[in-house]
Amino acid sequence: MKKAILLFFISLVVLSLAACGNNSSDDSNTVINTPGNASGIPTENNNATQPVPSDQKILIAYFSRVGNTDFDTNVDAVASASLNLQDGVLAGNTEIIADMIQDTVGGDLFLIETANKFPADYDTVLDLGQQQQKENARPELSAHVENMEDYDTVFIGFPNWWSDLPMAVYTFLEEYDYSGKTVIPFSTHGGSGFSRNEQTIKSMLTGATVLDGLAVRGEDAIDAQRDVEEWLGQLGMSN
Repeated sequence: MKKAILLFFISLVVLSLAACGNNSSDDSNTVINTPGNASGIPTENNNATQPVPSDQKILIAYFSRVGNTDFDTNVDAVASASLNLQDGVLAGNTEIIADMIQDTVGGDLFLIETANKFPADYDTVLDLGQQQQKENARPELSAHVENMEDYDTVFIGFPNWWSDLPMAVYTFLEEYDYSGKTVIPFSTHGGSGFSRNEQTIKSMLTGATVLDGLAVRGEDAIDAQRDVEEWLGQLGMSN
């Protein structure tokens, strides 16, 4: 009788240990869902910005009045739209943003330069820009990127003229093959932002990956360093 009772208690102990072992196995395979994510993958990894690789060769191409206009030596940068003086040197708003990008990520600067200079008067420039748009003109460029195939990432900078790209930028975009490249637009404007220029660039450069751009009011360009750095940080780019 005592032997039977002893065997009964031994059986109970064995069954209890087996049950504990099964529960431990279930816990180790349990997927704990992170709030806001039913897949079990942490939310912070779901929509992470894919950074531009740090070994990418970068070109920063931009169009600006400065460099495309023969200004008088006594031009008033304070009173003239889209012009600034940096260390005594005349600089355009878009040029200033291009310099800030280079300071942050490095790369090569390239001025999109037309064969025919623009007039110095700003209103006349706007009228000429509007006329070129109506004619769907492609102004001839006097400078060219001879090794475009070597660049992996290309920034494209321009002022917003009449809610469109300056026509010289169309000439530049159509001159090269951007297939497989990362293209990043940036713009200066008087209050209209990008308008539809980001969409225009995406539709033209179908073989490229076009990332979110930055639009800066012209009057704020000289103080936009922090905005430029934050934007580039969001794109995963740093020097």
